[in-house]
Amino acid sequence: MRVVSLVPSLTEAVAASAPGVLVGATDWCSHPAGLDVIRVGGTKNPEVDRIVALAPDLVIANEEENREPDLAALRAAGTEVLVTEVRDVPQAFAELARVLAACGVGARPRWLDEAEKTWSSLPPPERRTTAVVPIWRRPWMVLGRDTFAGDVLARLGVDHLYATHADRYPRIPLDDLRAAAPDVVVLPDEPYRFTADDGPEAFVGLPCALVSGRHLTWYGPSLADAPRVLSEALRAAHR
Repeated sequence: MRVVSLVPSLTEAVAASAPGVLVGATDWCSHPAGLDVIRVGGTKNPEVDRIVALAPDLVIANEEENREPDLAALRAAGTEVLVTEVRDVPQAFAELARVLAACGVGARPRWLDEAEKTWSSLPPPERRTTAVVPIWRRPWMVLGRDTFAGDVLARLGVDHLYATHADRYPRIPLDDLRAAAPDVVVLPDEPYRFTADDGPEAFVGLPCALVSGRHLTWYGPSLADAPRVLSEALRAAHR
């Protein structure tokens, strides 16, 4: 089996579950560390010809992270493409099982069982807090409706204020984000790399939680640790 992954979280999931199956991955596929495969460009601009030359049995993609014209070009070249859709935590587990089965993984890997058990046994949040969750600046963009990251936060007791917005990733003026007066501003380190020196200064007077984008937005082995890692970062914002 030869697989090319165009989704960083799926790259990590396949590499952890079927060593040797991956022959190609994007430049953004940073996990597992030391992954030795051919790099095929970015998630939004993959090198289609290079992927086809690898003669994969399957290319795995995501409807949000990858562009349909690139996937159509791969199909036109005779390459099978599996496209995932992940909008919440239960769907993530279902899609992971589907991808791994398509990659020839016969038995569910232990990390997947452990991750699903972790999320299914979460205690009820002690209290609920409101948040805005920027994912980009210049222009400012935030989590909107129907997102995996939004569902992750909701299950941890964090309700982001644009969850019912018409757009999935709306552009909101900074003054409006401040005026929304959330309990916390959640600043992940991807896709925009917010840091202690780049992000919190825009929200003076509001608690800011700097969180791991991998644990907030990736669906793979990181799901097992995500509740703990994210909860610790959220608590730190209120100290």
